[in-house]
Amino acid sequence: MSTIAPMTKIRDLLEMIKFSHTVFAFPFALMGALLAGLANGAQPTWVQIGWICLAMVGARSAAMGLNRLLDARIDAQNPRTASRHIPAGKVSVAEGWLFVVVSTALLLLAAWMLNPLCFYLAPVALGLFVLYAYCKRFTSLAHVVLGICLAGAPIGAWIALRGDLQWPILALGLAVLFWVAGFDIFYALQDLDFDRSAGLHSIPVKLGEKNAILLAKVFHGVMVALLLTLPLGLPLGWLYYAGIAVISGLIAYEHQLVKPGDLSKLDAAFFNMNGYISVTIFLFTLVDVLI
Repeated sequence: MSTIAPMTKIRDLLEMIKFSHTVFAFPFALMGALLAGLANGAQPTWVQIGWICLAMVGARSAAMGLNRLLDARIDAQNPRTASRHIPAGKVSVAEGWLFVVVSTALLLLAAWMLNPLCFYLAPVALGLFVLYAYCKRFTSLAHVVLGICLAGAPIGAWIALRGDLQWPILALGLAVLFWVAGFDIFYALQDLDFDRSAGLHSIPVKLGEKNAILLAKVFHGVMVALLLTLPLGLPLGWLYYAGIAVISGLIAYEHQLVKPGDLSKLDAAFFNMNGYISVTIFLFTLVDVLI
């Protein structure tokens, strides 16, 4: 009995932050490390990759935990989110904060083990996590702020290995920003009516469903354009371009799933396609670098 309770609580905490969705940004963190190794002429060690992975897990867990805690009152009022773990009482506020503290400590430890610059920049990332949690209360640009948060995954991995910033990694970070902002607009469509009634802000609330979907298409087009600029600063070849072609097809299919007045396939567009997109571009880049 004593073993079951802690395991159940851990499962609840991981479900609270949708730990499985780490797959969205994780491949881009690894891609950032891969490109940094390409620029260095030597790929990162397994130890460095390990600390980058731990930093990524700590950062995302802290961000999602903060979001769930700071949004608990709003979540309780929204029929779609009322069953989330904190409003439903599966996870207490104290347990949530403990989880955030532990996750933050993991991020700071991993950042310190990578290099001092990563450690000094970690509080900036934490500040952005808090900002994102409050954004919907005063601006429609929460989707962009979320994109900035996730753009930190590849940029942070690059800084961890090189300690500088150059155009290829900035282009990749911007690509992640527009990709995330685009699919988060999709995600916000399902709360359009509630957000309007509650006085919350989002791009769908500001622009309406049809124009919000159009803007998401523009954002994803910008993402692809930015990815095409990476070979200007790094020796990437035809396999990388093939990867861009494949994910362009996946993005086009994703946009076929979400149409004004029909959000029945939103889950497939958000959860499945975005995971495929991030993993696909990483794998094509990996094979290109190795070959």
